Amino acid sequence: MAKDILGEAGLHFDELNKLRVLDPEVTQQTIELKEECKDFVDKIGQFQKIVGGLIELIDQLAKEAENEKMKAIGARNLLKSIAKQREAQQQQLQALIAEKKMQLERYRVEYEGLCKVEAEQNEFIDQFIFQK
Repeated sequence: MAKDILGEAGLHFDELNKLRVLDPEVTQQTIELKEECKDFVDKIGQFQKIVGGLIELIDQLAKEAENEKMKAIGARNLLKSIAKQREAQQQQLQALIAEKKMQLERYRVEYEGLCKVEAEQNEFIDQFIFQK
């Protein structure tokens, strides 16, 4: 009866027969909730550490990927440059070949002309020798 009257007034006795303002069940639930909150906060802290490590790893991988991308772009540009140099060199060599062919043709014509002159001179020499 005294417990009922105290209970109506919002006062309760705990297991140690101490007078409490809160119901023992509510007190127990509050303690459990406090422990669960502490566990939750600890788990959130661990989660944040894991996520932080993951973000750092992803950032590092992104930097490495960017570096590799820049290397690939540099290599591609170098290959394009080499290809252009080879094309220019090929054009220079083709121009040189054409020039040498023209020079060869001039030399051939000059040789044929000199051969005619030599033949004429030899014929003249032969006629001169036979006339004496």
